[in-house]
Amino acid sequence: MNDDGALPLFDVSAETVVYSVGELTEAVRALLEGAFEGELAVRGEISNFKHHASRHMYFSLKDEQAVVRCVFFHPANTRLRFAPGDGLEVVARGRLGVYPPQGTYQLYVSALALRGEGELRAALERLREKLAAEGLFEEDRKRPLPRFPRVVGVVTSPSGAAFRDIRNVLARRWPGIEIVLRPTKVQGEGAAADVAEAIAEFDAAGVADVLIVGRGGGSLEDLWAFNEEAAVRAIAASRTPTIAAVGHEIDWTLADFAADVRAPTPSAAAELAVPVKEEVARQVAEARREGTTAAVAALAAWGEEIEAARTAYGFRAVPRRLAERRQQVDETAARAYRAARVAGEAFRSRYAEAARAFHALSPEATLARGYNVASRDGRTVKRAAHAARGEALTLHFADGRRAVQVVNGERKGDA
Repeated sequence: MNDDGALPLFDVSAETVVYSVGELTEAVRALLEGAFEGELAVRGEISNFKHHASRHMYFSLKDEQAVVRCVFFHPANTRLRFAPGDGLEVVARGRLGVYPPQGTYQLYVSALALRGEGELRAALERLREKLAAEGLFEEDRKRPLPRFPRVVGVVTSPSGAAFRDIRNVLARRWPGIEIVLRPTKVQGEGAAADVAEAIAEFDAAGVADVLIVGRGGGSLEDLWAFNEEAAVRAIAASRTPTIAAVGHEIDWTLADFAADVRAPTPSAAAELAVPVKEEVARQVAEARREGTTAAVAALAAWGEEIEAARTAYGFRAVPRRLAERRQQVDETAARAYRAARVAGEAFRSRYAEAARAFHALSPEATLARGYNVASRDGRTVKRAAHAARGEALTLHFADGRRAVQVVNGERKGDA
């Protein structure tokens, strides 16, 4: 160390190779990728899992000795058959490389699988809790199945025993029922997406009254498509009532929780979908017989009641009561007629008297008694003061008019 405390500089000779950080990282990457050509598989426990908004997945794989960073790009990660998360033991397949901006090596994942059935069940429980928290399995979301469907839609593999069982049971219970099959994958990569797409197609077409979705039995891994989120959400969102028929009686999948009805087997699903036609016909015939018997009995009882009423004293008294009522009506009408006639005569008498009094006060009656009325230009002259000497007036008599001229006159009160 120098006297000033600084570290001494080392000599860089012409033979010394000096790398930039970028050059060193590229050299390491070349060595690393050269040493691990192609893809490799790494097992470990997931930690620091993050599903980014870009839909890429970032996480680490760890064990007791070390940690390696991993990235699982979209859309490759859409083929996952489980929901990854911290704590799951997995095997990742991918290409080893170096991420230059941070100078770290990482695994570029192309596929991810759970280690064993225990991890499958752990992943299943994690997804079940997630979907249950969203309310997808609530009982109040379940819808009743139609009593008499015309068309039954089936989402399954056309080559499996499940479809044969469903078809045979439907044809036996309700001959002539229309069955519409949408062939789907029920196992392996892409099966869940195919099931979800089939359900959406039935909803869009609106051709089925009820859907049977399922397959025959198998291991947990064989049935896994019906535990995947895409299929489970599609069943829960279906506008057509659904019956889940996955595996045998002891098999349970998340599809069973999401469907409106769970059937223990595909054959049982067909039994739930339609009734037995002969049984329905028997019930209809029995109901018809019971209805006819009840109607005949009711008519007989009504007949007895009518006959009893007809022969009863009250019923026999009806004609006499009606005759009495008619007579009372006639008498009332006669009294009303007489009263109306008397009132009319009194009205006519009062009217004639009023007419005479009105006529006596009329101008014509006054003229007939010898009075005259003087007028000028159609207006009555009521006062002597209004008639000037020499003025022409008209005198009205009962039988006509005469023109006169005022020569002289006096007013009342003049001397």
